[in-house]
Amino acid sequence: MISFKPLKIISFLFIASFFLNSCTGGDARKFPDDPKLRVKKNLEEGRGFRLTDNIKSMGKGGGVFDFASSNDLWRASLDTIDFMPLGSVNYSGGIIITDWYSTDQSSNESIKISIRFLTNEIRSDSLDIKVFNKKCLKQLNCVITEKKGNLVNELKRKILKTAATYELQKKDKNFKPYKGGQKSKNFNK
Repeated sequence: MISFKPLKIISFLFIASFFLNSCTGGDARKFPDDPKLRVKKNLEEGRGFRLTDNIKSMGKGGGVFDFASSNDLWRASLDTIDFMPLGSVNYSGGIIITDWYSTDQSSNESIKISIRFLTNEIRSDSLDIKVFNKKCLKQLNCVITEKKGNLVNELKRKILKTAATYELQKKDKNFKPYKGGQKSKNFNK
């Protein structure tokens, strides 16, 4: 005789993980006390679940997929170093490595940049950026050193600023007025 107890446990864990995964942290002072207003605010900011949106996307032959272009930090990094040739790019591994770059061909000096993503959150500690400098006296006599200082900080600042701009644009784009439940009260004060 087959026992359905493990199946019930697995079903419960799956459903619980779905609901727990949809919870987002944040500052409780920025959210209204009334649950209906909280639902309205979350849906308008694109953080909720709308059954109608999912039904519409099913009719188009698939669901909604997140690609690397939807990660603001990733996009900002690529846009910041877009003048450099890329050596290795791995979104799932969270790393971008450029090829050696020099401003002119007669120069005996070139740089290489490595950007490693430690988190997808737009924070100052979310990126590990390394800049390498290569100086060659002759074709075979090259010295490679890691460059510390200003360039690393400037790159990080530029990437974070651009990512924050992308995030704001995405929030504005995802805003959809909520048309259900109670008449709206102004809670964005």
